[in-house]
Amino acid sequence: MAHVLTSEKVFPRMVELRRYLHSHPELAFEEKKTASIVIDELKRLGIPFWYGGVGSGIIGKLINAGQRAPTIALRADMDALPGQENTGLPFASLHPGKMHACGHDGHMAMVLGAAALLKENPPPGNVVFIFQPAEEKGAGAKVMIQSGALEGVNAIFGGHVTRHYQVGEIMVAKGVITAQSDGFTIRVKGRGGHGARPHEAVDAVVVAGLLIMAVQTLVSREINPAYPSVVTIGKVEAGSAGNVIAEEAILEGTIRTTNLDVQNHIIDGLKRIATAVGELHNARVEIEIRHGYPPVINTGKETEIARRAIVDILGSKGLVTMDYPSMGAEDFSFYLLHVPGCYVRFGACQQGCENIPLHSPSFDFDEEALKVGAAFFDRVVREAIAEYADNS
Repeated sequence: MAHVLTSEKVFPRMVELRRYLHSHPELAFEEKKTASIVIDELKRLGIPFWYGGVGSGIIGKLINAGQRAPTIALRADMDALPGQENTGLPFASLHPGKMHACGHDGHMAMVLGAAALLKENPPPGNVVFIFQPAEEKGAGAKVMIQSGALEGVNAIFGGHVTRHYQVGEIMVAKGVITAQSDGFTIRVKGRGGHGARPHEAVDAVVVAGLLIMAVQTLVSREINPAYPSVVTIGKVEAGSAGNVIAEEAILEGTIRTTNLDVQNHIIDGLKRIATAVGELHNARVEIEIRHGYPPVINTGKETEIARRAIVDILGSKGLVTMDYPSMGAEDFSFYLLHVPGCYVRFGACQQGCENIPLHSPSFDFDEEALKVGAAFFDRVVREAIAEYADNS
C-alpha cells in the first residue's frame, strides 16, 4: 500500500488483539471470554461502555459533543464457528471444535483500532462502538438493537474481510449487497415396511428423492434469470437399515433471494411441489418455512460517504465495486431497517490461501488488512459526522 495510514501506529496492538481473540473462539451467544477481551481494551482506551452479560453484546460510547451533534455507529461481530481449525497457525484455536473461520476476530480488532484513533483525536461528534454476539446464527443484531445500541445514531457502518480482493482494496456499492436468507424443513411421512415387499409400504426415501429433484426446477424454470436465486437442500435424514423401507424422511435447506416477489414465488412453489408430490405418492408432506436475515441494502448517502473515505485513505485504486450481490447473508441488515448505513468488504487475500473460502477450517486472512479496516472506520466516522453536521 502506497498510502501511509493513520492506523500504522495501532497496528501492532490490533495484531495482538486479533491473535488473542483468534485463539479463544466462542460460538453464538457464548462469547464470554471474547467480551472480556473487548471490555479490557475499551477500559484501557478510557471509553465508557455498557455490557449486558453473556449472550448479549457491548456498546462503547465516545461522547465528544452534545445530543444535537451527529452520532455514528461502527459494528463488529464477536462469534466464531463450529469446526476444527487446521491452519497450523501459532495462535490457532485453543478450543477444540471452534474457530474464527469468518474473520470476526479481525473485525473486532479493526473497530478497536479505530476506537483508539478516534479516542486520541476526537471528531466533533459522537461515536458508538457495537460489538455484537451471534452474527452467524441467532441474529445477534436484534439483541443489540433491543439493548438500545442505535439510540440517537444517525448512521452505521460495518464491514467484512474477504479473499476476493487484495489488501489495500475496499469494495463498496449502493443498494442490495447480500441476499435474503430463509430456511425450510420438509417432513415426509410415508408407511414403513420390509424392503422385499415395497407394495405394502409408502417409501419416504423415494418421495424425498423426487422432492429434491423437483425443487431444483423452481429456480431453473420458474425464476427470471436476471434475479439471483438459490434453493439448496443441504441435509437429508431417512431410514434405519438397508432392508427397511423408511417411514419418514426429513429435508432441510436454504433459500437465497434478492427480490421480495421472487422470495414469495419460491416459498409458494416449495409448498405447491411438496403438496403435489405427497399426493402423487400417497404420503403426507409437511413444510416449515423459517424467515432469516433480510438483505443488506446500503443507503445512497452513506455509500457516498464510504466512497469518499476509501479514496481519502487509499486513493482511487483502493475503491472497488461489485457487479452483483453476494448470495450470502448478514444480520447487519437488521440495523439498516432502523438507520441508514453502509456495509463494505475489506480485501484481505492471504498469499497461499487464495482458494480457501470463508468458513473453511483452513481459513486465514492477511493481517495487513487490519490497518486498512481501522483507517477506514476512523475516516468514515469523520466524513459522516461532517456530512450530518453540514445537513443539520
